[in-house]
Amino acid sequence: MSGRQPDYVYVASSWRNPMQPAVCEVLKAADIDHYDFRNPPGGTGFSWREVKTDYDGPRIGVDGIRAKGSDWEPVDEYLRMVNHPRAIEGYEADFAAMRRADTFVMVLPCGKSAHLEIGYAIGAGKRTAILLEDPVEPELMYRGVDFLAPSVHALLGWLGVQD
Repeated sequence: MSGRQPDYVYVASSWRNPMQPAVCEVLKAADIDHYDFRNPPGGTGFSWREVKTDYDGPRIGVDGIRAKGSDWEPVDEYLRMVNHPRAIEGYEADFAAMRRADTFVMVLPCGKSAHLEIGYAIGAGKRTAILLEDPVEPELMYRGVDFLAPSVHALLGWLGVQD
């Protein structure tokens, strides 16, 4: 199943996902314009460490990203963090890219933000795909996207990239 090549792809995923940079590199190699939240145009991707200097804890990998579940904060502290000017700036940059994008690709595994982003895209009538991980945790609502991609190769075909 192939489709038309998109004008701009929003890549939704997680800082914890080691596949996200590789997917962005594949899109770049295929000459597909896309948004990489880790390396947005004109800046650097938002990190919670920018609004809470002691945002430390158990880490995974060489990139220093915290292990899932180790980063919970008290509500008052979270509200302070999410309302910090740098957090607002990061949100606005991501949301501007979301509005610009005609196509969204959610790369599993990912967290709550990426799921909100793909939900926005579905509601806005944009083209949507999920790049599945193998094995994949079954989720019924994933049926709401236009394409469930079992591989990067299948995703590229759906995006209209010819071999």
